[in-house]
Amino acid sequence: MQEKPNYNKTRGNKTNKYHQRKNTTHKPHKPVKHNRSQDTRVYALGGLNEIGKNMYCVEHDNEIIIIDAGVKFAEEGLPGIDYVIPDYSYLKRNEHKIRGLLITHGHEDHIGGIPFLLQVVKIPFIYASPLACAMITRKLEEKRLTNATHLIRIDDEYQIKTKYFNIGFFKTNHSIPESLGIIINSPNGRIVSTGDFKFDLTPVGEPADFQKMSFLGETGVTLLLSDSTNAEVPTFSKSEKQVAYAVQEEFRKTEGRLIVATFASNVHRVQQIVEAAVKFNRKILVFGRSMENNIQVSRQMGYIKAPDSFFISNNEAKKLPDNEILILCTGSQGEALAALSRIANGTHKFVKIKPGDTVVFSSSPIPGNASSINVVVNRLFRAGAKVLVNTAFNNLHTSGHASQEEQKLMMLLTKPKYFFPVHGEYRMLKIHAELAEEVGIPKENSFVLSNGDTILLNKGTARLGPRIHVDDIYVDGNDLSGLSTAVLRDRQILSEDGMVSVLISMDSHEGKLLAKPVIISRGFVYMKDSFPMIREAENLVGQALSQLLAGKTTFGEIKNTTRDVLSQYFYRKTKRNPMIIPVIMNKKQ
Repeated sequence: MQEKPNYNKTRGNKTNKYHQRKNTTHKPHKPVKHNRSQDTRVYALGGLNEIGKNMYCVEHDNEIIIIDAGVKFAEEGLPGIDYVIPDYSYLKRNEHKIRGLLITHGHEDHIGGIPFLLQVVKIPFIYASPLACAMITRKLEEKRLTNATHLIRIDDEYQIKTKYFNIGFFKTNHSIPESLGIIINSPNGRIVSTGDFKFDLTPVGEPADFQKMSFLGETGVTLLLSDSTNAEVPTFSKSEKQVAYAVQEEFRKTEGRLIVATFASNVHRVQQIVEAAVKFNRKILVFGRSMENNIQVSRQMGYIKAPDSFFISNNEAKKLPDNEILILCTGSQGEALAALSRIANGTHKFVKIKPGDTVVFSSSPIPGNASSINVVVNRLFRAGAKVLVNTAFNNLHTSGHASQEEQKLMMLLTKPKYFFPVHGEYRMLKIHAELAEEVGIPKENSFVLSNGDTILLNKGTARLGPRIHVDDIYVDGNDLSGLSTAVLRDRQILSEDGMVSVLISMDSHEGKLLAKPVIISRGFVYMKDSFPMIREAENLVGQALSQLLAGKTTFGEIKNTTRDVLSQYFYRKTKRNPMIIPVIMNKKQ
């Protein structure tokens, strides 16, 4: 059901909106059997033991509330794969229960999976801030899915009421405007999700709502889901204002062209870079599809302010001196097809590096991307550019995620009875749980889980429940059928163990082989050096197929027998499992 906006700005109603009796400690009692229909279930379909793919669910009886629907970008070990998304099969089976999808903010790891989700599951309503709504709308238009759901704009004063849930929101700070935490009052306690957050006392945008977070702590939080991304980073994170000063200093010092690469989704950072360009009278060339889209949406929403005359085309840039040009582009993580990588390789259509250029990486490497970034940096140096990356000395980047002291502060403000660290690799979740113990949350009250594990809340207490089957779905292009998962496994086998093709000439009518099977290897072993092994394998396949053809059989059984015989033999000889492809040539009758 769709809820009408309720923008209640008065302080007096906050107690009514968010009040819930504090959890009390009861005397020990005999264990009782729980009625599962009375439990409130909390689980993740993505976002645990990984960075990205965030998707969390709260379920009670016949209602499910979903928090975020993100993607994870493919790593080096996923050849040819564009995205990794959660397995939506559980939601598909229970789509009649889904009441809505709540979005914490507009980053890809929180909204990038929405077009894929809507192709599989019916989502009646998506609740998101105006900026996130605009970004989601653009995605749905590209996939022709604008009629697949209803987008509802919300702010931190918005309320959603369903049969079992009373939902509210609170402002947080992140690297994108309008980031929100979520409050879900359930029949079995209050659940709070921070979304991605940090505490920035001098933010570029609006400050976080400390008062509402503190109020939640005073009135009782049963379970806190909190961002673990920077659980390994001590102290407080740097303020975004410090980065703004460092960026402006580079604009002041640079005499030639300035090329700045950053995350397209880091709207606050892009805003500062654009403001610096205006201040120092540099016209802006934008390269990278995601950067172009996000700047366009953010300008429409008023978050990036600059006269139209400062955004120029490549032809206009040719008429300007180098010290009046800023190139703002994607590729800060060394992505092979991003604008900066193509510039470094000399394959970009419009931009070539020349001596005197200064390239600034206004970002930090995502784990796993350091080697790709180093390749790009070396190529830029070789082409004659001066390259600046983020270090402890130049403040060219700050994370949008809370460091340890900020994570502790969130727990001290909200005072949760139980703690569920989310959005992080296993070590991050584990360290975050240890931080919770430091601020007084009992060790046994923290849940370090995997995707599919469930927490059951019942009358203010929490315990582990049965697992939900989940898996990674690999998206190749626009295919999200899961077939890409099998394709990826084939690619991995080919890249690691190679391929063996078996040519089988036979007469199915007579039930006999016309010639001995022939084995051809590619990427498995060198044929000339392994001739004895290949000859023995051919003999083994020939013997097995001759016995099989003596009775009634099928082409499927012939192929399976060939694979079984060869896979066992080759693994015994080489400890490798090549892909085995039987090719049957049957005599015409």
